[in-house]
Amino acid sequence: MAIKFIGEQVKRPILKYNSVKKWLNFVLNTNGFKTGDICYVFCNDEYLKDINIKFLNHDYFTDIVTFEYSNENIIHGDMFISMDRVIENASNFECKIEDEFLRVMIHGLLHLIGYADGDEEQKKMMRIMENEYLNIFNKLE
Repeated sequence: MAIKFIGEQVKRPILKYNSVKKWLNFVLNTNGFKTGDICYVFCNDEYLKDINIKFLNHDYFTDIVTFEYSNENIIHGDMFISMDRVIENASNFECKIEDEFLRVMIHGLLHLIGYADGDEEQKKMMRIMENEYLNIFNKLE
């Protein structure tokens, strides 16, 4: 069981992957879950839009699409992240690109452990948790 990071038609972003793995494992463990097979796939806008259309019937760009295959308390899943969207969002939100990648990565993981963002209240809670875990990441380094 492992957390993997791969690039599909793009190079992976420059991140401190060992620190990211420790952080993601910490988040899972503190929420009562074990790490299964988790894969973050970095890709471009078109690649992710094709996935969005094919599997979710959504014809638009997005920063992440998450597929969950968990079994009881062992978390398994694939998360596809558009590097184009993340880089553009970092510019729009005036934050560091690395921070925006981490935000999107934790967002996907929160979905895998059962959190939703379908309405405004859920979105607000998700953003609070993202910020909390980003602060923890900065302290773990």
